[in-house]
Amino acid sequence: MKAFTAYIPTRLLFGAGKLKELHLQKMPGKRALLVLSRGKSAKESGALKRTEEELAAADVSYALFDEIEANPLKDTVMRGAACARREGCDFILALGGGSVMDASKAIAAMATNAGDVWDYISGGTGKGKTLEKDPLPLIAVTTTAGTGSEVDAWGVISNPETNEKIGFGGDDRLFPVLALVDPQLMLTVPPQYTAYQGFDALFHSTEVHIGKFSNGVSDMFTKAAIEAIAAYLPRAVADGNDLEARSKVAFANTMSGYAMVVASTTSEHSLEHAMSAFHHELPHGAGLIMISKAFYGHFAEKHACDERMIEMARLMGRKDADKAEDFVAALAELQKACGVDGLKMSDYGIRPDEFEKMAINAKETMGGLFLADPCPLSVADCVKIYETSYR
Repeated sequence: MKAFTAYIPTRLLFGAGKLKELHLQKMPGKRALLVLSRGKSAKESGALKRTEEELAAADVSYALFDEIEANPLKDTVMRGAACARREGCDFILALGGGSVMDASKAIAAMATNAGDVWDYISGGTGKGKTLEKDPLPLIAVTTTAGTGSEVDAWGVISNPETNEKIGFGGDDRLFPVLALVDPQLMLTVPPQYTAYQGFDALFHSTEVHIGKFSNGVSDMFTKAAIEAIAAYLPRAVADGNDLEARSKVAFANTMSGYAMVVASTTSEHSLEHAMSAFHHELPHGAGLIMISKAFYGHFAEKHACDERMIEMARLMGRKDADKAEDFVAALAELQKACGVDGLKMSDYGIRPDEFEKMAINAKETMGGLFLADPCPLSVADCVKIYETSYR
């Protein structure tokens, strides 16, 4: 049996209606920086108002920072950190999806540490420094089911000056002290984004499952997540008010988060991060969907992880699966069932003459994930995956 290391210190509140228990929890401070996206969803859905009421009941004041982009930028992180210092905040409360939670970890770190956030990025042009001072404590209230960021110590930040999108964190002090996953907060997520986020959660688990660092503990999480998303994501996309489906997908998302803590995703994420590093309007989940069939098809062709891919196909409902390609077929079926089988790179301005540049970027900025691949991927292999996926 493979050896593994596990450390997941985040207290988790999971279930419909759990937001109303926030005020009963031990707060890590008295004044929060309440971090939101620059969109209107948290405000229009009532999530912000309900969170404000919970903070008031806990006798906690707050300052609002609602500037986070879909792909959080390093300058936005620095503005958030400056806001936290200026407002005298002693903890961060992230209310939103993966982008908000990712940015909040970086804001928590930079509110107490000197320099620029890129000084603490390992990879690309980052300087790889270690955080000298403890970050501010973080509470993560997730409003989407896509990243698992509520239970891990990582975030992804973009630097538009260098066209880099790189993971930040890995420091145990960046784990949220409390994560709250209330599927009722996800009922208003539009169908398209429900699908994008659900596939992101799925790929976290499928990547971990085929990866070299998978282990007995990660297998428990990935199997539960893959099975739940395959069964319930189409329902959540078809009817956003289906609370059972929302709950199952949210559960799968958090399980995928746990899987990443005890193992690692693969270069599928590196390849997509390179795409959205050059094209910031591309939703991360959409980019992953675009390249997924070619990515897994490559490993099927190489027979690099046949047993694992057959197992995943069976978890997705193909009980008679007996070859790796059956997983790719199951993936295609799920994408069609969720209405995302027609996504095009060209719709986001991606051009074939960018493929080599993106492949090199993926290896240079997030090369560590390539180490988890079931067999090595060259730059030429990466270019071929992009080419096969292009339309």
